[in-house]
Formats: sequence, C-alpha cells, structure tokens
Amino acid sequence: MFLKLEGRRCLVVGAGTIAEGKIGGLIAIDAVIRVVAPEATAQVQAWAGEGRIEWERRKFQLSDLQGVFLVVAATSTTALHEEIYAEARRLGVLCNVVDVPHLCDFFYPAVVRRGSLQIAISTAGESPALSQRLRKELEKQFGPEYEAWVAAIGEARAELATRDLSAEDRKEILHELASREFYEKFRDELRKRQTNGTDS
Repeated sequence: MFLKLEGRRCLVVGAGTIAEGKIGGLIAIDAVIRVVAPEATAQVQAWAGEGRIEWERRKFQLSDLQGVFLVVAATSTTALHEEIYAEARRLGVLCNVVDVPHLCDFFYPAVVRRGSLQIAISTAGESPALSQRLRKELEKQFGPEYEAWVAAIGEARAELATRDLSAEDRKEILHELASREFYEKFRDELRKRQTNGTDS
C-alpha cells in the first residue's frame, strides 16, 4: 500500500539523526510536519527556520497526537515509544516506532524511484540493511530510462481512452506497451536521441 501524505498532518517525535531522515522523507512528499523534541540536528533546525516544518522545542505530550494522521517516533526512550504507540492505537493514528517492528502499524520500505514508477522493498523491519542492498541492485536493473518509458505509457493510455476501442483491444495494446520488447525498443531509441543530442 502506498499512502498519499500530501497535505496530511504528520507528527515526528524526536529530532536526532534517525528522525532527520524520516522528516526529510515527509518533506519530499509535501506532508504537513510537526516535530516535537527538546533538541534537534542542525538540518532539522534549518528546515524549521525555512518554515518547511514546525518544530516545538519540548518534550512529547499525549495531546500532541490529537488530530494527526500519522506519527513517527524516533527517540532513545523505550517507555516513551510504548506510550506513543498505545495512545496512537487508541486514537486510530498510524504509528511507526523506528527500529521496533512490534510497535509499528507500517514500515518504511527502501524505494527505487523512477518518476511515477516506484518499487518498494520491505523486510517488515527485520533487516533494513538487506532492503537497502536490494534497492541498490534494483536501481541498476531499472535504470533512469524507466522514468521516460512509464511517462510514455501513461500518455499512450490517456490517448487510448479517447479512441473507440473494445476493452479487450485496449487491454491488448496496453500489455504490448508494457512488454520487455517494447521497453527495449523505447530504450534504444531514447539512447540514440541522447547520443545525437550530445554529438550535436
């Protein structure tokens, strides 16, 4: 499941190095982010100074969970993590306690991004290191050209929707566009255009 968090209110408890990575990810998808922590890394402070996040320089309170869609907890206190998770469950707020799988409603996958194409890898919190290794392997397998290819398929799909075709014919064409053979033709043509552009 891919959650759309744009405009959603998200809370991050903690503002150390690990929390910083989670905050950066939420900024990238345009979530509305509030951070609660007595201290913060230089980067988190910079984001707060730029108005990209709201940072409340204090300890967490249970009332902080009111009205939020999702909470990420990244502190060094086990008791606090358990308290946050229990209250989040009570309120129906999605919770992720970093590196504590049994206190998570969701996991952060390692993600390969190629425009609209996203390939997520998860070990359900068992081995983030393995997820990262597999992500690197998949980044080689699914090169940058996939972004343009997926965009081209999307344009073709929109154009096909305007044509008088049967559902079966439309499905057949779309499957052909998504085939390896079509991808290889597209990739080779793209490389030719890029080479010609560089030479000229």
